[in-house]
Amino acid sequence: MQRSLIQHRIVCILFASMFAIGSNIALGQDGYPTKPVRLVVGSSPGGGTDTTARLIQPKLGQFLGQQVLVDNRPGAASMIGAEHAARSDPDGYTLFMGISTMTIVPSTYRKIRFDPIKDFEPVSKVVSVPQLLVSHPSLPPKNMKELILFAKARPGQLNYAAGGYGGNPHMSMVQLLSMTGMDIVYVPYKSGNAGLTDTLTGEMSMMMANMLSALPHVRVGRLRAYGVTTARRAPGADDIPTIAESGVPGYESTQWFGVLVPAKTPRSIVMRLHRDVVRVVNDKEIQQGFIRNGGTPEASATPEDFGRFMQAEIEKWAKVVKAAKMKQL
Repeated sequence: MQRSLIQHRIVCILFASMFAIGSNIALGQDGYPTKPVRLVVGSSPGGGTDTTARLIQPKLGQFLGQQVLVDNRPGAASMIGAEHAARSDPDGYTLFMGISTMTIVPSTYRKIRFDPIKDFEPVSKVVSVPQLLVSHPSLPPKNMKELILFAKARPGQLNYAAGGYGGNPHMSMVQLLSMTGMDIVYVPYKSGNAGLTDTLTGEMSMMMANMLSALPHVRVGRLRAYGVTTARRAPGADDIPTIAESGVPGYESTQWFGVLVPAKTPRSIVMRLHRDVVRVVNDKEIQQGFIRNGGTPEASATPEDFGRFMQAEIEKWAKVVKAAKMKQL
């Protein structure tokens, strides 16, 4: 009788302890975040990824109730930043500003130290942005047709800047050269922003630039724009033609940005982040900021929708790399 009573008390204590632990975990997640959140960016300050991160940073911090800190880790076609984010603790305090390039590099590099699907939990897409083919104003051609004729008459004499091998800007240019027969030399840069700096000084002939970072320079005459890479003209920049309508029919390439977190981040935190990122993307002030620079705000209906989109992008770019017979580094 006494032994039975003792056993009953032990069982009750154990259940009470398990309930308390479970409650504490739930409370910890429900109370998220309790400290500043880090948003890792795989490019240097001033690039398109950085511009996107800093545009959503204040409002996301406001909705989360905690400061959001941008952490720039540029290099290797955004792979340095992606690897760092993937290896961070899955506690919701490290976010990654995902970019379309991360769905290309599995096809262009033999060894990458992260898997864009297995090592991340998708949160939401944020914006789609055209690439913008630009040159220093001193380059003679004034439009796309003139550029094609000019380049074809000078094979291997012009160069173009782009971030790491296999990144979205590089692949967009590879696709253009393949479709036009132009022979323009690729000069890789640690980041797109570094390439943009040298294009602005005239050291580089041209580049396939991120719209968010290049358009302001086009507006003040420091760069000449030849066309956007999307099938339709960009909102907020409808005076700039598409490359397709400017002499390369059928050409299309788009860059996108979205928020991800390390794999195994608790579902409750992923859903809290999804809710607040969607609120940010749907904010009128944020939308106008993207549209003003040629972007199209696009929030994912669910994290799973964003994950399916990323998987489709991986498959699409694998076909492009194979068709272009590109080397895997």
